[in-house]
Amino acid sequence: MNLFGVDIGGSGIKGAPVDLERGELTQERHKVLTPHPARPDAVADGVAEVVKNFAWTGPVGITFPGVVTGGITRTAANVDQGWVDLDAAKLLSERLDGVEVTLLNDADAAGVAEMTFGAGRGRKGTVMLLTLGTGIGSAVFIDGRLVPNTELGHLELNGREAEKHASTKTKEDEGLSWQHWARRVQKYLAHVEMLFSPELFIIGGGVSRKADKFLPLIEGIRAEIVPAELQNNAGIVGAAMAARG
Repeated sequence: MNLFGVDIGGSGIKGAPVDLERGELTQERHKVLTPHPARPDAVADGVAEVVKNFAWTGPVGITFPGVVTGGITRTAANVDQGWVDLDAAKLLSERLDGVEVTLLNDADAAGVAEMTFGAGRGRKGTVMLLTLGTGIGSAVFIDGRLVPNTELGHLELNGREAEKHASTKTKEDEGLSWQHWARRVQKYLAHVEMLFSPELFIIGGGVSRKADKFLPLIEGIRAEIVPAELQNNAGIVGAAMAARG
């Protein structure tokens, strides 16, 4: 069974059809840049461009970088504040000519995909997926069950939001070396580990493709730390899974 997933990120909007039996994209994903400012109407236009690139007319799962409850976007840390308390599922469905839209948090989608097809498959206990990108997203699983909308990138670390200290965007903006940035990620992981004591950290986001450059530099964390196996396609796969209901 194939369904369509779209992953809205702080820098790009990407999507593709997904084979839900294998957790794999059936075609090369299509990506457009996230508009800045990332206002709802402009982002919805980007989503429509991605979906219509494939002439897709069935149900669509879409991720959002913030808290989502019942299709309503509740927070907007890395996009325009016009998303706050918006019926975003309705807006996106209308922009996609009325197709059924399922909307969920981006890290939650990536986490569900990793727990089903990737690094978290078959793992019990507390597992945490952390997506390092424009911000830091989080997905927490207890014995395979998702605790939705955790948004642990907004924990305070060194007097500011953790994602302002240890995200990939911060690494790029401040020109940090892999070693310097790895120390920041290590501090963040240590803080999260102190609060939740997970057995496994899965590190996702686009930077997971370069895990060999920074994961070996992280020390002193008791939990196992592994890169996401689906890498930056995890959000698309998880979005398509959500569209199945």
